[in-house]
Amino acid sequence: MEYNPFDHQTQANPYPVYQWMRDEAPVYHNPEIGFWALSRFDDVLQAHLDAATYLSGYGPMIERMDVADVLVATDDPAHAWHRKLISRLFTPRAIAQLEPKVRAIASDVLDAARERGELDVVLEYGGYLPMMVIAEMLGIPMEAREPLRRLSDRSLDRSNVDDPLADAQAASIESHEILAQIVEEKRRHPGDDIATLLLTASVTDLDGVERRFTPEQVVPHLMELMAAGHETTAKLIANGVVALTWYRDQRRELIADRSLVPAAVEEMLRWDPPSQYQGRWVERDVTLHDVTIPADSRVILVTGAANHDDRVFEEPELFDIHRRFDRHVGFGFGIHLCVGAALARLETRVAFEELLARFPDYELGGPIRRAYSSNVRGLSNLPLILNPGE
Repeated sequence: MEYNPFDHQTQANPYPVYQWMRDEAPVYHNPEIGFWALSRFDDVLQAHLDAATYLSGYGPMIERMDVADVLVATDDPAHAWHRKLISRLFTPRAIAQLEPKVRAIASDVLDAARERGELDVVLEYGGYLPMMVIAEMLGIPMEAREPLRRLSDRSLDRSNVDDPLADAQAASIESHEILAQIVEEKRRHPGDDIATLLLTASVTDLDGVERRFTPEQVVPHLMELMAAGHETTAKLIANGVVALTWYRDQRRELIADRSLVPAAVEEMLRWDPPSQYQGRWVERDVTLHDVTIPADSRVILVTGAANHDDRVFEEPELFDIHRRFDRHVGFGFGIHLCVGAALARLETRVAFEELLARFPDYELGGPIRRAYSSNVRGLSNLPLILNPGE
């Protein structure tokens, strides 16, 4: 058996391949594409925690692309002060204060869909809601939001063009140009937003040196926050809608008891996580399970496989909102734990609370297409019939 993350059949259902890897090849090597993969939960978790061995500075993907100066692609000591500065923007209090805004956006979308009786979860709800929230936080003007969302999708897409990597890079360049203009405008006319804060804030690094971002550094950080702030949450919401279509008894429980929704969100993150792997690099030999990964090798930590490891999770293929576990790696772990994890949890929780309150009997309404990307698993559309009884 082979593990090729770019293969469309594998992307449609990677979990049988993941099981084979965990059982037969826990340190898997694909020499043709050029990577090693860890798939067991304990191995993936320990690699996340050993940031000195499993480096992030070579970028998060298998493909070799230009690596921007962003959180996901930096190592300590630079990573420490970058994260310290950005984490100020995502405190528990700041995230909690966003709930009324998130709920209002979700409500507006769903109420507008009521008369039509149908809704595309990906295009109109799961993709729209987190993009509007993160764009507002970042200070992105309304007219730039939809173009930037489309460009962000293109930068991850690996499906329908002759040279998907070149198209992804072109989309990233175009996003950079738009955001550079926004940053320049914020530099001249500061606002009450993250872009302005990143331009003006400073922190002290591990050596006691005061650090701040240059305008050139702010742009890629905005790109990172924008993509992370909407892309994975959009896919997570859609994946969760599918789960509750398959497991209708659990949908009924959530409708009856809203307090179960946070646990359901954690199970969605475990059961079908939008981020399927995180890329790392080793500069020295690493031996695991009697297999040596040689120095200067790409290693991917396969989140989707780790979260289905039956050594840790009982009957992992089943979706169970009552499952009890103390941790998963759906948002990574360690120093590279997703800085926006609390925001994604809030948005997903509210999205399901509002959807189930209005349309508890929704049904799938038409053909569904999968989005093929490098490391994000999800759908490109998900049509729903909101009130099928009517």
